[in-house]
Amino acid sequence: MVPSDLTAPEAFTTDDHTETIHSVFETEDESVLTGVWECAPCREEIEAYPVHEMMTVISGSVTLTHPDGRAETFSAGDTFFIAKGDPVIWEITEKLRKFYMIAE
Repeated sequence: MVPSDLTAPEAFTTDDHTETIHSVFETEDESVLTGVWECAPCREEIEAYPVHEMMTVISGSVTLTHPDGRAETFSAGDTFFIAKGDPVIWEITEKLRKFYMIAE
């Protein structure tokens, strides 16, 4: 795992701003990426999710709140998908570790 900076510093909700990533595989053109990402508690309002991403939570949990107010919480063992362009509020309440597969 190496340091990562995908999360804006102001999004962290505790004094812990730890964020790390480990790349497992990426295509030559970087259109498909897989790996493990870990992040301390944070909250971000994402107007348009930047990629298609399938995730499996390894540990911790994340809550996604959709524009209609519907909230879904995912924890260890859960797999979910966010489509590119989807608006979502992403909130980690306890350190999250996930396996991801991203497609541009």
